[in-house]
This record gives sequence, C-alpha cells and structure tokens, in this order.
Amino acid sequence: MSTLVSLRRRERPAPHDPEFDRDVQAGLGAQVKTLPAKYFYDQRGSELFEQICRLPEYYPTRTEWKILREQGPAIAGIIGPDVEVVEFGAGAAEKIRLLLNALPRPAGYLPIDISGAHLSAAVASLQRAYPDVTMRAVAGDFTKQLPLPAPLPQARARVGFFPGSTIGNFTPDEALGFLRNAAAMLRDGGGVGSGLLIGVDLVKDPAVLHAAYNDSAGVTAAFNLNLLERINRELDGDFNLDAFDHYAFYNPRQHRIEMHLVSSKAQTVTVAGRQYGFDAGESIHTENSCKYTPIRFRQLAEKAGFRPAAMWTDPDSLFSLHWLTLPQA
Repeated sequence: MSTLVSLRRRERPAPHDPEFDRDVQAGLGAQVKTLPAKYFYDQRGSELFEQICRLPEYYPTRTEWKILREQGPAIAGIIGPDVEVVEFGAGAAEKIRLLLNALPRPAGYLPIDISGAHLSAAVASLQRAYPDVTMRAVAGDFTKQLPLPAPLPQARARVGFFPGSTIGNFTPDEALGFLRNAAAMLRDGGGVGSGLLIGVDLVKDPAVLHAAYNDSAGVTAAFNLNLLERINRELDGDFNLDAFDHYAFYNPRQHRIEMHLVSSKAQTVTVAGRQYGFDAGESIHTENSCKYTPIRFRQLAEKAGFRPAAMWTDPDSLFSLHWLTLPQA
C-alpha cells in the first residue's frame, strides 16, 4: 500500500505561507526582479506543465521517452534488481513506468514532489498498476536535502531518478548543490550499486530552443503567467495578468533559455501589503533552462561526488540520459 510522508506542515503553501511569502518578497524587492521557478508547480501549474510536455514544439519529453523505451534493457542491466527508486520532482509520475517496466524486481518507489496533493493522486494510480512495488511518497522540496524514510529491508540499494531537463533550471552552483544533496540522500540509503539516472538537455540550434519555449498554442505563456495568479491567490496579490507578457529567449553566453514576465506598462503591484513598482518593459526573471554539453555535465557530476558511468542520447543529440554511480564510502 502506498503512503504519503509529509515533510512540510502543509501540502502546498496556504495564504501567507512564510517561505513562499519570503521568497516572493525577496525576489520582487531585488534590483533585478526574480521569482523562484519551484513555485510554478501548484496544482494548476503542474497541469499546465503536463500539457507543455505534449506540445509538438517541446522535444525534451518525447525524446527522453524514446531513449527510455529503446535503452530500457541496457539501463536495467546496469542498475540491476531489487532497488528502491527515489524520484526527485516526480510530478505526474509518468516516466517512472518505463523504468519500473524495465527493471528486474524493483523493490520500491519513493517519489518526492513539492505538490503533495498532485503527488498523492499520481502515486495512487501508479500503485494500482504495480501492486508488488512498495510506494512511499514524500511531500517536500526536493531541491533541499530531506530526511527520507528508512530504506526498505528488501531493497539492495537506492537509485535516484531525475528525468526531464529540470537540472537545467538551476544555476551551475545550484545544480552542484542539488547533485551533492542527492548524493547524500542516496548514500544514506546504503547498499551496493547506488547511483542516479538523470536527464540532461543538450546544447543545440537556438531556433529549436526558441520554438520549444514559445509554443504556438500559448501553453508555456499560461504556465509562466500562472505564477502571478498563484501570488494573487495565496499572497493577496493584485497582479493584472493582462499587463504582463511571456518572454523567452536563448542566452548563448550562458548556454541557457531565460524565461521572463515583462510589464507592458508602468504600474504598481501589491503583494501581502507591500507595493512594488514596475517600469514599462521591466521584467521578472522566472526561470532558466541551462543546456549542457556531455563533457561539461560529466565534470559537474564528478565535482558533486558521482562517477559518470554511462550515457544514452538520441540520433540528433537533442537530449541525454546519464547514469552516475556513487563510490562506496
């Protein structure tokens, strides 16, 4: 039977949640306004992101699915049997099905996601499809080092799973911090053969990137603007969504897509009783999506304490999956 382990007092921030409030006020009060990308994923944001993943312009999801399907036997042969899979930022918990189908005798599944309600529904559905796999969901911020439940006695090792291109949402320093935290959490699970299977988006033609983050249906724009709607709902904000425009572009010097919300006019916005002025054309920087070369990502992983062991990619080198092992202490 699946269980939900809450590592936060609430499944998602309620009005004036201290952490959400603090992060938003700090970001809007900075000289260059920013908002943390992790707050995209309330219930509505998670649903919109699932729609993004199905868009024709958005190549990462379908490309990674294809790699997982075609390379499943090779991946399973390296990871081996009797492991508990820890998925960071599980969301709808869809890609894990491909991994569980490929793995011989998976012992358990431990997904972590900041949206507890969304996660609980996803795991309930997954448990029905895999009744022999012990599932324990953790509601919490996977970007931080979390105390996980004790390892399952039937599990030989814990294996991390971080699909998608989420590692690219971090700055290089943040990515290093995440990988170090992930290594510590997986190492605490003990066992021989622990490691991390992680998806990494690759450097490519900027035109392909521009189309992926500026889809013709406007779903990515709605996803971006939903962050302001969440602030209005949960922090008594009065953002006029019609006065902000979605703007995404590729920064070649930083090897990243930058996503912004641009004020279309001079205006003042109130959030939790505090006022913030915007000039016409001023933006809120909401997300980065860094792209890596295989060599640069391997160097980052090694710095975090992992050993790069294998990599799989598609014929067009759009996306990659890396298997990183954890040396025994």
